[in-house]
Amino acid sequence: MADWLKDAIFYEIYPQSFMDSNGDGIGDFEGIIQKLDYVKGLGFNAIWMNPCFDSPFGDAGYDVRDYYKTAERYGTNEQLKKLFDECHKRGIHILLDLVPGHTSVEHEWFIKSMKSEHNEFSDRYIWTDSVWEEPEGLNCIRGISDRDGSAGVNFFSMQPALNYGYAEPKRPYQQRPDDPAPLATRQAIKDIMKFWLDMGCDGFRVDMAGSLVKCDPEYKETIKLWQDINSFLKNKYPDAAMVSEWGEPKYSMPAGFDMDFLLHFGPEGYTSLFRSAKPFFSKKGTGTPTVFSQLYDISYKSAKENGGLVCIPSGNHDMDRLSRYRDTDELKCCFAFLLSMPGVPFVYYGDEIGMEYVEGLTSKEGGYGRTGSRTPMQWDMSKNCGFSSADSDKLYIPQSSSPDRPTVSAQQNDENSLLSEVKKLIAIRRANPALGNLSDFEFVYCRDNTYPLIYKRSCAEQTVYVCLNPSDKVQTADVPIKGNVIYSLNGAPTFDDKKITLPPCSACFVECK
Repeated sequence: MADWLKDAIFYEIYPQSFMDSNGDGIGDFEGIIQKLDYVKGLGFNAIWMNPCFDSPFGDAGYDVRDYYKTAERYGTNEQLKKLFDECHKRGIHILLDLVPGHTSVEHEWFIKSMKSEHNEFSDRYIWTDSVWEEPEGLNCIRGISDRDGSAGVNFFSMQPALNYGYAEPKRPYQQRPDDPAPLATRQAIKDIMKFWLDMGCDGFRVDMAGSLVKCDPEYKETIKLWQDINSFLKNKYPDAAMVSEWGEPKYSMPAGFDMDFLLHFGPEGYTSLFRSAKPFFSKKGTGTPTVFSQLYDISYKSAKENGGLVCIPSGNHDMDRLSRYRDTDELKCCFAFLLSMPGVPFVYYGDEIGMEYVEGLTSKEGGYGRTGSRTPMQWDMSKNCGFSSADSDKLYIPQSSSPDRPTVSAQQNDENSLLSEVKKLIAIRRANPALGNLSDFEFVYCRDNTYPLIYKRSCAEQTVYVCLNPSDKVQTADVPIKGNVIYSLNGAPTFDDKKITLPPCSACFVECK
């Protein structure tokens, strides 16, 4: 694991929506550079930036047209290098978003693969031998060229799947992971990673990392593939970080990744906290922590045993905003949890001020229901909330029209604001080694359909109990905790020899000797 990950706290930047420096209505690299001091000032020391490569933007950049060139709307390769350099001047590491599973249909590789004459790119993608046959395990596009066959796609129809082979080939078109074409694809991804690491990026968040080898239910061949890539990476770039979008540390950690996310799809543990019909983090108090705890115990232990980390994000570009259906007190309680758990915290831009999910927006660049979580950052109450000088109808996505929409400027000097609370929690995390990324973790009070939630964070120097009561009622737990309260939200707890009592919608961190 890269040493810098041990105290990293990440801020996710959606580049088209963060800051527009040239007045065209779309965020860009120079805009991000202008706001790096803001990111650092909150206490973040790492950035994950969503895709910035050349793309027709059918899926917001997750359909790459050229892996070696930045999208013109964000700036040039030289300006991206400047962003790397400016981050490093401030002690900030930055990860690029790598999309290794598919490209755009406009990528040169795919255009060449469509030719009826065989060439070096014919097998770079998954093509069946007949236009009437669909590739196993995939949707497809067909009838798009003179080549006879159907091309598998990973997600949208403009995202043809790159060929890394099938775990157990059954049909003539299905190649093995160690056949020449899948190995050529793998080498191409290594070359791309090398190019950007040599320019100064600090690693990658890897999109759909578990999806590369097809029909691989136990991920045996996918793990081997990533072991090869990560071994190459760590030998040449030992300080580079690799973060997987996989959601299953028992697979991603043996594959050589440093970190994995808890995801909003797949097992429901993460969604039960924030985004289910009855989330645990709600004043309604109708959730349960055990759906999360049972999954998290497995994920945490898998990551730890394999020398990695599991991360719980506040959200991302694919989820409803954390603020949807929550007030400020509820959001503060959410962040007390997110910034006291082990692993590396990830905060999605705007979540730190409670940016709202904007309802009813027309889909933009494949966003569909996700579009409302991708609106431009709200910096102040000037034109377009300080995001852009463009006319409002030129903005990448419309902003919230709410008269009380949150802004950075309104919250920066308000000690009771969400922004101030997030900044405070990051400082407390950094000041207390028991709350660190690698410190131990144990559930202490976690019962089905019951509040509060209590867990212990510990290391050689310190033990801290984190006590969370998101509900709107006073809650008591039969846990004897006594010590120094180093953080409290919405009132201090009360203790006796047998129990702790927490006020409504509250949180506290108790340091015990």
